[in-house]
Amino acid sequence: MNSVANALLWLHIAAGTVALLTAVVALLTAKGGVNHVRAGRVYAVAMTLVFLTAVPLALLGADIFLLLIAFFSFYLVFAGWRFAKNYSGSAQPVDWIAIAVMALTALLMWCYAAYIAMQGSGQWVTLVIFGAIALALSVVDARYYRTATMPRVQRIQRHLTNMLAGTIATVTAVLVVNVSVEPVWIPWILPTIVITPLIVWWNIRVARQSARRRST
Repeated sequence: MNSVANALLWLHIAAGTVALLTAVVALLTAKGGVNHVRAGRVYAVAMTLVFLTAVPLALLGADIFLLLIAFFSFYLVFAGWRFAKNYSGSAQPVDWIAIAVMALTALLMWCYAAYIAMQGSGQWVTLVIFGAIALALSVVDARYYRTATMPRVQRIQRHLTNMLAGTIATVTAVLVVNVSVEPVWIPWILPTIVITPLIVWWNIRVARQSARRRST
């Protein structure tokens, strides 16, 4: 069993490294360009491997915290990829299932946060914050999908938001593994604090660019 866990761990680390590097490429290249699209595809595959290895690792270690974070992180990338590929904007059953799983994950995060808080763990802060983010994103994504068609600008905004949130998850994993500080929840939420303003700025930029194109 240890050899299986070790193999999964190394594959998890390798996939996470590829995901981090391709996330940087996707951020620095022209949006919609060939390099951006290719980097995004590799990033999505790498994050899928991260998820597929994180789940058995969490189950083998009976680590509920890691299991919840795995579902949270994977939804971000999956939803971001769906918004990029689903040009019609019409939700498919898989989209509603993913949103429902994300909302359930948020509720489970809050329940587990209450449990570990009573056990004296400071990680309850991480779960409360991530749970709020998970619920907010699932609600916003559901609201966009309620319409039969989605304006291109809104679809791109949802794509950018979810993919950048997935990047937050990737950077968070690197920090958590390599940085040890007190309280323990700081490396878990620091990337969220730093990168969230970038998500807001990018959404505003996309909206303004779309408004300028409509006015010309």
